[in-house]
Amino acid sequence: MKKIGILHGKERTFPQAFVERVNALREPGIVAEPVTINKVIQGDPTEYAVILDRISQDVPFYRAYLKNAALNGTAVVNNPFWWSADEKFFNNCLATKLGVEVPKTVLLPSKEHPADCSAGSFSNLAYPLDWDGIFAYIGWPAYFKPHSGGGWKNVYKVRNPEEFFKAYDETGQLVMLLQSEVTFDDYFRCYCIGGTDVLIMPYEPRNPHHLRYVVDRPSPSKALLERVHEDVLTLNQNLGYDFNTVEFAVHDGVPYAIDFCNPAPDADRASVGEKNFAWVVEAAAKMAIRKAKEHQPGKNNLTWGKFAKNFASNQGLE
Repeated sequence: MKKIGILHGKERTFPQAFVERVNALREPGIVAEPVTINKVIQGDPTEYAVILDRISQDVPFYRAYLKNAALNGTAVVNNPFWWSADEKFFNNCLATKLGVEVPKTVLLPSKEHPADCSAGSFSNLAYPLDWDGIFAYIGWPAYFKPHSGGGWKNVYKVRNPEEFFKAYDETGQLVMLLQSEVTFDDYFRCYCIGGTDVLIMPYEPRNPHHLRYVVDRPSPSKALLERVHEDVLTLNQNLGYDFNTVEFAVHDGVPYAIDFCNPAPDADRASVGEKNFAWVVEAAAKMAIRKAKEHQPGKNNLTWGKFAKNFASNQGLE
């Protein structure tokens, strides 16, 4: 019997529906359940062929557990090693090499020194930074947000240097991004499951959270949807995420990838809506079953994106 487990926190609607759907499909020799952990011994395998991870970004204990599970052959979705290494600034850097449009973005050091560091730890960092050059490159208004993380935490819209520096003073030890604003006439949030299945959802980030999928805009063109679909696959296949969302702001017919490092994206029935919820449950269940069927005990069953594989073999980017 091959077990598919889901590791989750306080969310309930998606994990429960995922387990129920996998089991309802009645694939011979495959069963799904919430993951149970009663001890973690170095080098010991888990009982799961596949684990869908929804919480380790917030719980370091779970991330370490998943790395050990992957070492022993569990197909962990998403790859815990790559997820640990990835962040939003690198995502943007990679997009520039893949032909996917992204807003102008700069990386900024934390306002406060990291713990156990002093000014001497930053002897290679110019002071002051070239603020005039940075502001000229980005323009106003701009968005100021952490280089890693999500959930719209510590995100600021700043309209001038004074607002920027006021926000900067509030960010503590967070490494931040300053990013040019894309004034959009259309916006999409897209699920990508298994690096192959894409759901393009009209989205309105300016609405309250529970109304962001309630959108009243003209239907987009077929050409725009095809471009968005292609960019979603390009990003996820290069990053190696089996469960992710990508957000696009569309300006003058050009989709700009705004946020595409969401390996535990919102999938709650109440926020995404019944139709989108049903799609992601079905796609995730079938993806997990495929991985369980392909699972080889004791082997490397992780997904590695084209970037990591090509970089390791020194072949460059595709």
